[in-house]
Amino acid sequence: MSNSTDKKSIISFIIPCYASEGSVGLVIDEIRDVVAQKPDFDYQIVAVNDCSPDNVLSVLQEIAAKDPKVGVIDLAKNGGRHNALICGCHYAAGDYVVFIDDDQQCPADRLWDLLDPLINGDYDVSIARYRKKTQSGFKNFGSAVNDRVATWLLGKDPKLKFSNFSVMKKFVKDEVIKYTNPYPYLSGLMLRATKRVINVDMEERVRTIGVGHYSFRKSFSLWMNSFTAFSVKPLRIATGIGVLWAVLGVLMGMRTVIKKLLNPAIPLGYSSTMAVLLFSTGMIMFMLGLIGEYVGRIYISLNNSPQFVIRDKINLPDEAPPKRIA
Repeated sequence: MSNSTDKKSIISFIIPCYASEGSVGLVIDEIRDVVAQKPDFDYQIVAVNDCSPDNVLSVLQEIAAKDPKVGVIDLAKNGGRHNALICGCHYAAGDYVVFIDDDQQCPADRLWDLLDPLINGDYDVSIARYRKKTQSGFKNFGSAVNDRVATWLLGKDPKLKFSNFSVMKKFVKDEVIKYTNPYPYLSGLMLRATKRVINVDMEERVRTIGVGHYSFRKSFSLWMNSFTAFSVKPLRIATGIGVLWAVLGVLMGMRTVIKKLLNPAIPLGYSSTMAVLLFSTGMIMFMLGLIGEYVGRIYISLNNSPQFVIRDKINLPDEAPPKRIA
């Protein structure tokens, strides 16, 4: 390899692939074209097949056979987007690491605008901020909830928005892969590593091939990851609600006793008693469920459940990640 090539900065692109046999090849072609605009940069692509039900793996194998800069990871089971991205991070060797989707909705032609704050500015992470998202109303609602939770639990700047197109410096990636638990939440991991995060405004593309596959179950699972992975605030709120309700119960009990003493003719209220019991029981079950969610995740983490399991790799180092992957 020549000295000029040695001096090139490497950009690693991580693409989680699921049901995208018609679009992932086009995404890779566009990445090549965009990187070719800057002679001082070279690329590495790590495409992670997240146990896709279609022929994505065959498409990736064909691309990798022609281009040694395209690495392919075939996962043995579907773990979701964040797990697939963490898996790709283990093999990303670039100075900058880009997360980009496989459906052509990420505006890859704006890559240099996204990279500029890291190259010429004082930022460590740059995230695309879409003025208008092309996803469904349900997903927009889910995104809004996740954003509020991240702002509350992680201390995120309310103006900062997360999206599926982002880039981070190598040291941030190195911190992200230190996370050892099986419930990764990348936004929280990036914020835990650095506060120098910036948004770059751009337009999300309209999907032209295939359909979205982010179900309610996956959205809820991601929300629970963000809710429980990086803060004990929910537990403290549950404790506060319990104390408040106990105080209210004592006050209501005193009020009932005093009224009965002052007016013995007042009948006992069966309906109101049942309403209080049902509400109280509901609150107790909610708080027990929240505590159980924390305990369950602790149990699974102590069992060393892996974030991902690799079946095969192409154009990537033979060295396997540590047994406990993170």
